[in-house]
Amino acid sequence: MLLIPAIDIKDGKCTPATAVPGDGKSVPTDNPVMVAQRWAAAGARRLQVADMDSAQPGKLANAAVIRGIVGACPGVPVQVSGGMRSDANVESYFDAGADYLILGTKAASTPHYINNLCLEYPGHILVELETKDGKVNTEGWSKLANHEALEVAEHFQREGVAGILYSDKHHGGMRNFNLTAALSLAQSLTIPIFLANGLNSLEDIRQLCEAGGGSLAGAVLSVQPLDFAKAQKLADVLPGEPSE
Repeated sequence: MLLIPAIDIKDGKCTPATAVPGDGKSVPTDNPVMVAQRWAAAGARRLQVADMDSAQPGKLANAAVIRGIVGACPGVPVQVSGGMRSDANVESYFDAGADYLILGTKAASTPHYINNLCLEYPGHILVELETKDGKVNTEGWSKLANHEALEVAEHFQREGVAGILYSDKHHGGMRNFNLTAALSLAQSLTIPIFLANGLNSLEDIRQLCEAGGGSLAGAVLSVQPLDFAKAQKLADVLPGEPSE
């Protein structure tokens, strides 16, 4: 299971919430490229970058930063969220070197938009599925609100998405995380399912593995584990195998 460090960028710099591997003291957190390099050196096999400025329509101020991250971390795929509101924006992110784009709820609510993108960029479009207690409950998806998560996920699978980032807003941490729903979703679909929140420590990852987390393709980390290499080693242990 992949552990995917998240790097949030605003005004060309990392946000205060962006974690840095190690003690973080030797890496300027206002330099997203250096932060990405540190994660890659720590063993990250994929990175997630959120363009926080993309909430402003038509603004892709951080495309150059994303290009820098891609160039500085060869061989490490980068998935990007933010600003997927037009074909021009999507093309700009891919031109910057992004391997995957994550569609948010507002973009996903546009009829046929996802399917058209999946046809144009097969295998490179992801969707974030936000739920509350197992039901879609997001303002941007008015037509899908309160539908069962599995029903909506199956819809996106038919549209051709390459994977789904799943989060349950009602649960804030691993001890309260709706793990049963996440695993059920992963076991019911053929496309990869990634946890979008909930992992905050090595103990959380250990519990996930013990619960059979091998059915999940990965998890996004917004909080740095004590030891990333050890955390990834735990995540790589398949269900039924002993963990060290």
